[in-house]
Amino acid sequence: MTDTKKIMIVGVGGQGTLLASRILGNTVINEGYDVKLSEVHGMSQRGGSVVTYVKYGQKVYSPIIGKGEADIILAFELLEAYRALPYLKKGGKIIVNSQQINPMPVITGAADYPVEIEKKIGASADLIAVDALSLAKEAGNIKAVNVVLIGMLAKSSEIKKESWLQTIKTTVPPKFLEVNLKAFELGYNH
Repeated sequence: MTDTKKIMIVGVGGQGTLLASRILGNTVINEGYDVKLSEVHGMSQRGGSVVTYVKYGQKVYSPIIGKGEADIILAFELLEAYRALPYLKKGGKIIVNSQQINPMPVITGAADYPVEIEKKIGASADLIAVDALSLAKEAGNIKAVNVVLIGMLAKSSEIKKESWLQTIKTTVPPKFLEVNLKAFELGYNH
């Protein structure tokens, strides 16, 4: 690979976006790439937006991804995917969990959750939507949505499946390993 890959991971605090970025970052490091990561936290402890920029290639100088530059957006929630859409390059891909998590303005009644977001995203991007929450439940833990999505990302990457599995084994705490390996497989094979 000669080009630098640019991936944005977007979600809501508490969804495991940071573990997902660690798995992605460690996997590409183990493959010999130069990697830069930058995490941007909103009110992440209270369900606010969390964005992680991951860039990897032969030599990477900055982790920041500008508008129209992301090759892939890995989105843990529909509204977060929609908000990140301006960062996707033409012809880029969005892998999104079809779950909706109401932000505070919607919860308080100050705003409405936008309608037909998935349709709007699909109209301007190569969209792969999945009910990752159901797959995580099938794996044994609803918190494994992040690794389901990593499995989907891995399937569309040039990196060998074994490399992803090895990283999960060394990154995830042992007591959660079996569930996360199953979640990865469910996402990978979806």
